[in-house]
Amino acid sequence: MLFLLFLLALYEFAIAGFSAFAIVCLSPILILVMLGAFQFRMFTFWILILVNFFVQWKNFPATGLPTSLYNEVLEIVLLALAIIDVKDSHFERTANVMLIALLGWCGFCMLEMLNDTCGLGFDFAGWYVQARLIGFSLLYVFLVFTLYINNPKALVHYLFVWGALSLFAVFWVWKQKNFGMTDAENAFLQTRGRSTHLLQGGTLIRYFSTYGDAANFGIGIGCTAVAFIIFGITSRIKKYKYFFLLVGLACIWGMFPSGTRTAMACLMAGFVVYIFLSKSFKIAIPFTIVFALFVFFLAFTNIGNSNQSIRRMRSAFNKDDASANQRTINQQAMAKYLAEAPWGIGMNIGYQNVPANNKYTFMATVPPDSEYVFIWIHTGIIGITVFLTAMFAIFAGAARIVLFRLRSPSLRGIGAGMCCAFVGIQLGGYGNQVLLGFPNSLIFYGGITIVYILPFIEQEWIAREDALFAKQEEKRLLKEEQAKAARVKSIIPQKLLKWL
Repeated sequence: MLFLLFLLALYEFAIAGFSAFAIVCLSPILILVMLGAFQFRMFTFWILILVNFFVQWKNFPATGLPTSLYNEVLEIVLLALAIIDVKDSHFERTANVMLIALLGWCGFCMLEMLNDTCGLGFDFAGWYVQARLIGFSLLYVFLVFTLYINNPKALVHYLFVWGALSLFAVFWVWKQKNFGMTDAENAFLQTRGRSTHLLQGGTLIRYFSTYGDAANFGIGIGCTAVAFIIFGITSRIKKYKYFFLLVGLACIWGMFPSGTRTAMACLMAGFVVYIFLSKSFKIAIPFTIVFALFVFFLAFTNIGNSNQSIRRMRSAFNKDDASANQRTINQQAMAKYLAEAPWGIGMNIGYQNVPANNKYTFMATVPPDSEYVFIWIHTGIIGITVFLTAMFAIFAGAARIVLFRLRSPSLRGIGAGMCCAFVGIQLGGYGNQVLLGFPNSLIFYGGITIVYILPFIEQEWIAREDALFAKQEEKRLLKEEQAKAARVKSIIPQKLLKWL
């Protein structure tokens, strides 16, 4: 009877989400999960990475819970576990530029609690909903990655998990393109996504893979490509090099079906930044040549114009693009309103709670089309200045580590890849609302956090890499000796036959 009730609970969970009956019947599993979290802390971390990647997948089981709740609960659990096991958690590593920058931004978000520009009164619950998404969530990511990516083994595992998930996303967009959508994906395409994902009379589909929409996918996967190509060209270990390059090239291909033109700018910006971070003419010169040829191919030729995705990406270089011009017009109108609202219209203020006769109705209803514009609308010129200052400080601190503190070329490559991807996703946030959403926020803010950890694990990384490289060289020499022995054996009989 209990077993049948358990099966029924699983069925109800799959169909109706977290009902009271399902929660009660599944409580033994929840208890086991909690016990496992205390026993295996990294297991909980990997659950966070997986959930973050798939939480906006259209085929993710519907539970009725807020999308952000999964990440937030797991991050708080991980932080609680780290506090309980404080001796082995390395909290001292959190004291750096990124922590100061994020605390400054979160402090400003706290001040926004008192913002009543629209004259609607104070809505503390609404304020918290938005503040935790654009502020506190970044602090959670920083703390979790600092405390859990604390040795070379964990770092390598994370890179491989990230790469494997990205390959799955590329596979899924290939599947969507060649074998069609699932029912859930079709439902999105025909409703909320119809105006933005079905273009040119329905002949051009912007594919979104496992992400929430095509812009999130295109920009996220493009920045992932930047990171992994840099990881690949700087790695000394062949099996790592081949895997990283495979992921990077696959992600570049996957970027095109998204039809997200901003992704092209993100990809190029990431590679341009690497030219400066590489500190090597041997790397900078080939990168510059390849980059120039890539831009020339898209901006000054018609090669591949028979492909709709390439035509869509090529339109990013069109200065007369109607979509870009409309965004400029909207932003000029916003600037006039925000001149009188330096603190913005307030957190969680939107069409749902601003009456039609309010002075700032336009600001509450106009589509921001960009993460930076979204922050500008809700926190004003003061807020966007604080945010941009924090982001610049985070990048500058990470770039300083890559340029001056790391000795290992491969570790510098990992740091540079994370920095370049961070610049790419920031540029994506200028063009689309992709910076603070899922899964990009955790991936790229977690990535830049890793850069601040690299100096602490460099000695261990070098020792581990030298051991792997020695084994690699030993295998290579053994293969060369076997090949030489085989050649000798094949030559001697022929000489004997000739003499006879």
